[in-house]
Amino acid sequence: MVGLSALWLPIVVSAVIVFVVSSLVHMVLPWHKKDFARVPDEDRVMELLRGVGLTPGDYMLPRPDSMDHMKSAAFREKCERGPKLTMTVMPNGFGGMGSALVQWFIYLLIVAIFAAYVAGRALGPGAAYLAVFRFAGVTAFAAYALALWQLRIWWKRSWHLTIWATIDGLVYALLTAGTFGWLWPR
Repeated sequence: MVGLSALWLPIVVSAVIVFVVSSLVHMVLPWHKKDFARVPDEDRVMELLRGVGLTPGDYMLPRPDSMDHMKSAAFREKCERGPKLTMTVMPNGFGGMGSALVQWFIYLLIVAIFAAYVAGRALGPGAAYLAVFRFAGVTAFAAYALALWQLRIWWKRSWHLTIWATIDGLVYALLTAGTFGWLWPR
């Protein structure tokens, strides 16, 4: 068994490596350029949404008030006529990415801490590289990718977005696993 305090270096280094690679993935590689489609007549739709006074938050259309309402003919008609959607309204303004990048890095540290915890409980000092890689990698992959599939299942996120985010998660997990294998206490 290896305690978390002995794994601070792979935790921090893996978070830094994944942070840098994820930045390159989103800024340089083309695979996320088609994650979201453009809304037809975007300006008119934006003007209509401004007119209803949406505040930042998550919304669903149509949204039933209760299970009974969901079964009603009126609600079913709304669903048939469409459009059906879930959407996230973000605060207005261009705003920097600083806050999101800080939150992303904290998330990367948390994933690395979980990977360290699982691998540290399963393995001792001097464990083989591939054993460390396996435990840290599977844990990191579960954190980075598996929960994304819920968004496809329940909220109908596109297959494109789900698959590419899963591939991102696999890349990040492999980097985390490799870092842990490399820096594992001997």
